[in-house]
Amino acid sequence: MKITGVSAKAILDSRQEKTILVSIKTNVGSFSASSPTGKSTGKHEKKSYKKSLDGDVKSIKDFNDYFSDEAIEKFEDLRRIEDIVDRHIGANTLFALESAVLKAIAKEQKKEVWQLINSNAKKFPRLVGNCIGGGKHSNSEKKPDFQEFLLIPDSKSVKKSFEINKKAKKDAEKILERADENFEGKENDENAWVTSLNEREVLDVLKQLGLPLGVDVASSSFYKRKKYHYQNPKLDRTNEEQLGYLVNLIKNLDLFYVEDGFDEEDFESFAKLLKKFPDRLIVGDDLIVTNYERLEKAIKMKSVNSLIVKPNQCGSLLEVKRVCELAKKNNIKIVFSHRSGETEEDILADLAFGFGADFFKCGIEGKGREVKLKRLVEIEKGLK
Repeated sequence: MKITGVSAKAILDSRQEKTILVSIKTNVGSFSASSPTGKSTGKHEKKSYKKSLDGDVKSIKDFNDYFSDEAIEKFEDLRRIEDIVDRHIGANTLFALESAVLKAIAKEQKKEVWQLINSNAKKFPRLVGNCIGGGKHSNSEKKPDFQEFLLIPDSKSVKKSFEINKKAKKDAEKILERADENFEGKENDENAWVTSLNEREVLDVLKQLGLPLGVDVASSSFYKRKKYHYQNPKLDRTNEEQLGYLVNLIKNLDLFYVEDGFDEEDFESFAKLLKKFPDRLIVGDDLIVTNYERLEKAIKMKSVNSLIVKPNQCGSLLEVKRVCELAKKNNIKIVFSHRSGETEEDILADLAFGFGADFFKCGIEGKGREVKLKRLVEIEKGLK
């Protein structure tokens, strides 16, 4: 496959904020892909754009004639793309460009995108759906300090899990109407219910649904000067108190999944929690940010047994592959995840399946989310 031209433009994501769409012209047709944008971002993530979105759009235009001599035939050939654009574009732009390239290779070879990564892929990830939200993803004045409250159906079928989560979200709405006098049936950035309840009260609501539960604490967003500053109710917790609080929540509410329970630099506290609960998912997102070196450190310190993979945190799909291989080698569960500002791009499902993800965290419904869940269902249907 030969690339004969590249271009890029700004489009709007599900939050109505600008993100990038990259298009390529090839000898087998034209292909495009877009990147999501995150609001709750780890400080060690690669920059989304070299300097700005407009700057990356211009840079891509400048590369219009640079790829014509390169024959791109397999996943590993993305190295040729990266060698050309190295240090000229940011992570969002690189992710969109490489995604478009994979679509073109798949078309030429009459394959699915996931087959370019692993043609023998068989394992489907469990769905992780954000049902009720708080933190940075919700704009209401009174809200839970934790960012996401997750439902994780234990079904081998993606289609069935998708249906279970959609029904459970509707059931949660009815319970919230009774439990939260301020509930207005509104959704946040990630199409999760907006509530004025605190995290304990939200978990009491979700417990009634009878599904395995999880939380994304996103604690770096309210950690400052060595304390966790809770607003609902207003109180401060030290590291040790935060650990004690999470231990109680896991024990009393039987939490299966805890993401970013501590600040993004606190590998030690993650390790303490994992030591107490080796049978639960202790997940690093801001802690690791799809970064090979930070995952190495987390493995060395026994900080997590699961990590979030967000391809646009690093941009390079070759780096995503390295991170996934390191995780598997060390029995670290892999959770492929959407971002809060999503697009109608569905390649995340192919990447998750191809890289053998254990979990797929992509909301429950809504613009830019259902398209990925439906793509995973489609892959499942095609293999039956």
